[in-house]
Amino acid sequence: MSGNIRLLSDTLAAARAEGRSALIAYLPAGFPTVDGGIAAIKAVLDGGADVVEVGLPHSDPVLDGPVIQTADDIALRGGVKIADVLRTVREAHAATGKPVLVMTYWNPIDRYGVERFTAELAEAGGAGCILPDLPVQEAGLWREHAEKHGLATVFVVAPSSRDERLAQITAAGSGFVYAASLMGVTGTRETVGTQAQDLVRRTRATTDLPVCVGLGVSDAGQAAEVAAFADGVIVGSAFVKRMLDAPDEAAALDAVRALAGELAEGVRGNV
Repeated sequence: MSGNIRLLSDTLAAARAEGRSALIAYLPAGFPTVDGGIAAIKAVLDGGADVVEVGLPHSDPVLDGPVIQTADDIALRGGVKIADVLRTVREAHAATGKPVLVMTYWNPIDRYGVERFTAELAEAGGAGCILPDLPVQEAGLWREHAEKHGLATVFVVAPSSRDERLAQITAAGSGFVYAASLMGVTGTRETVGTQAQDLVRRTRATTDLPVCVGLGVSDAGQAAEVAAFADGVIVGSAFVKRMLDAPDEAAALDAVRALAGELAEGVRGNV
């Protein structure tokens, strides 16, 4: 069975045709429970997100800040497994028809088996993977199986990436390019920073892939700021924080649904 890379590409192209950025949301699987995480991801998609990244909780999340680390810890203590991540992808995509990616560090996939993981992710309706710690020069096996199964391979670029390195990364990727707006880990910030705009400009000089910006966006105003120069706006920690701050699961679902709606207005410039 083929994965949904085409759906991802079509979704990003449709947003561009509407003259706006796409809203890409992130939530980890298994947080606060597997069922609760699925409900939250559905709420975010129903609220206005175009695409969702399902995080595969990991014990050493080098890119993630304290908010997402807290959620990952809750999921891991709850016993979340890769099968639960794949179930989350399957149910979120089946319920909404929207593209669902997995964001994961390399070690869990390597241990699970690349062929097995790509085949099962495609069968679940997944659109691809974001692999923040997989070096391009070591990605041949993953790319071979991802391409065979119709899955996007999304690499992360950073402001520190030199132009030559950007060209190597974007040539190897598919779906879109994840541009980290600043150096450091994920988390909400007061400002998104000017580094992001320069990184998008330099990345676009190397590729026709959409360039989507993450790290630091937490409200509609920041989403509008980034949407003015990026093809997609990626928001993670702000959704997780809304859930952590909610008094119960029903309130958490309402909170992330409402935030998705606010951010969806932001990427359309309606702020």
